[in-house]
Amino acid sequence: MTHTPQYLIGGTYRDTTDQPRLNVINPCTEDVLWTCPQCGPEHVAEAVAHAKEAQKSWGRTHGSDRAVLLRKTADILGSRVDEIARALSLEIGRPFAQAQNEVRRGTEILIWIAGEAERVFGETMTSKAGGRVSITREPVGIVAGITPWNFPVGQPLQKLGPALAAGCTIILRPAELAPLTSTLVVKCFTDAGFPDGVIQMLHGAPQQISEAIFATDDIRKIAFTGSTAVGKMLLGEAAKSVKRSSMELGGHSPVIVCADADIEHAAAQTAMLKFANAGQVCIAPTRFYLDESIAEEFTLAMIKQAEARVVGDSQDPSSTMGPLAHAVQRQKLEELIEDAVKHGARIRTGGDRPADKNTGFYLNPTVLDQVPDDARIMHEEPFGPVAVLTTFKDLEDAIERANASEYGLASYAFSSDLSQCEQLARDLEAGVVGINNVEASQHETPFGGTKASGFGREAGRFGIQEYLNVKTTHLTWPS
Repeated sequence: MTHTPQYLIGGTYRDTTDQPRLNVINPCTEDVLWTCPQCGPEHVAEAVAHAKEAQKSWGRTHGSDRAVLLRKTADILGSRVDEIARALSLEIGRPFAQAQNEVRRGTEILIWIAGEAERVFGETMTSKAGGRVSITREPVGIVAGITPWNFPVGQPLQKLGPALAAGCTIILRPAELAPLTSTLVVKCFTDAGFPDGVIQMLHGAPQQISEAIFATDDIRKIAFTGSTAVGKMLLGEAAKSVKRSSMELGGHSPVIVCADADIEHAAAQTAMLKFANAGQVCIAPTRFYLDESIAEEFTLAMIKQAEARVVGDSQDPSSTMGPLAHAVQRQKLEELIEDAVKHGARIRTGGDRPADKNTGFYLNPTVLDQVPDDARIMHEEPFGPVAVLTTFKDLEDAIERANASEYGLASYAFSSDLSQCEQLARDLEAGVVGINNVEASQHETPFGGTKASGFGREAGRFGIQEYLNVKTTHLTWPS
């Protein structure tokens, strides 16, 4: 790996600032991979000045021309899958083959949104007061995209793609845990020919950069993915200058498994997402409500799925699950597991660190059952490879308990009864619901949450609307 993390301002990639560099740690070995430059308020001010100038022409560039550049970027991204996946795999510890899949999926994000750039339509009607009324959609202006570390390719692309398709310039503040991955992704855009200042990227500590972003009136939209706690804080700052915001925040997804469900299918589907990325997925199924008549059968099936995971270094082809991304996250999970056990839960498998790994932030895939509703893990998002199982007798009670959370991002249910499927689809309180599947996020469908999981939508035909203002013009002809 010959590249190093760089930041981008006004079309120029830079390696250094006056601030100390950040160490980027390999979560598999706890070794320093490389260091990253830290930007500060002065870099935000410089980037905003370039974005403001670029917005004048980029906002008037035709959607078809923007689409051409997005498709070219997708082609370049597709030609660099292995290079970007290697950086991703090293920085966050995801097995290399799975990292490749995220990069390939990123090309699909760009291809989809390129089509949306060509379909920003308006409306025209006759005014009852005489003349004509036109309804047009215009770019909201400069966007700040703030993205997390768990999907360091997909998350930036879900901000960059629609913002650029809509005609907005964008300043990206990617997670400090994966700066090389985001550097390599952004280079695909600049190599595709996006004009200077249209895309810029700043690395560094979140507080320094975010404070400067919220202090300027020139940035008109915040697109944020991260924790609910941080989202609430950012919303308070955005309110001071009435910045438009979209927030994709935390989740704590429930799963209801009915007595007539296909148990093996339900366990295989949910385990696939539960243990993906070591459970560090906002839509990961976590709180399992099992009809008591099939609870043990499902538990055994989930244990089998958990124990089939091969926990190891992300560069080992035999590994199917890597470590957690940092030590603090593992410590939190261990505390939540300990608390659940104190409340009466049982550890059916996992719950500990692999015996053969003295370094790295590893935690074995874990299945807890008999978890009471008052355990912390039933209310706090674990964000790790822990499946939390409990039982129910009555479906209405299961739905009520599933909904008894501040979060409302994703919910899942499994049943072979059509009427129950319809009831579950109607009554589960979430932005996305999977019935007999865990397909919560696709390019052509909108994604986002309710309640404390945020607002606004990414992907689908709704995604680009988050970056557009609606203007109504009444035109009468001079007499």
